[in-house]
Amino acid sequence: MTFKELHYQENPLLLANVWDVPSTKVAERLGFQAVGTSSWAVAALLGYKDGENISFSELEFIVKRIAKNTNLPLSVDLESGYSRNPREIAEHIKRLANLGVVGINLEDSVSDDSRILLDADDFAHTIKEIKAILKKGNIDIFINVRTDSFLLGSPYATEESKRRISLYEHAGADGIFVPCIQISSDIQEIVTSTKLPVNVLCMPDIPDFDTLNELGVKRISMGNFLFDQMYSKYEKSTALLLDQRSFKSVF
Repeated sequence: MTFKELHYQENPLLLANVWDVPSTKVAERLGFQAVGTSSWAVAALLGYKDGENISFSELEFIVKRIAKNTNLPLSVDLESGYSRNPREIAEHIKRLANLGVVGINLEDSVSDDSRILLDADDFAHTIKEIKAILKKGNIDIFINVRTDSFLLGSPYATEESKRRISLYEHAGADGIFVPCIQISSDIQEIVTSTKLPVNVLCMPDIPDFDTLNELGVKRISMGNFLFDQMYSKYEKSTALLLDQRSFKSVF
């Protein structure tokens, strides 16, 4: 199956979010169908905060190492494209495609001191321009557009998400990502509002995978949460050996 076809199979695509070669190898061993980078985890790995603080060249280096060490389809979290200029974003996508990347996430918010939503019409125009440039260059890559009304806690998140999704769908998006949505009725309303495959994110109260399948969700992402949990366990394990003054707890 192609990466796009994985979004239209009977069960949702469970995407393993990775940040380096070892995490990618784990995903392969566990039988995942595809992997995708977590921008948060990749940034944290290099000592940055999320929000395009890592340089594109640093991201590109990590992606290159992951791509060279896996046969799984690889999607990259490109945040807002590392530019507001469609031509520059398209150039970034081309460079990733040349590494073997088959999908990207592109989000409609930007982070400076605080995260804000971009103008929906402007962002839809950006998507349309990017798609045209990529088509001209014969680059076929799955563009999963992330809309952040739920992430930012907008009071009318469902309606605002639907408005934005309609614009992005008509602009040529291949998929829609709605992070931080959790309530079943909200998920179903979003799914029925678009013909595009809908992607949701690991959250404390999100329904289980079977329920998400029944609601029509087509892609499920893990985000940075397993990365955070891994380092939390590392801290606890290290604190225990310091307390016991022995390595016995490690084994």
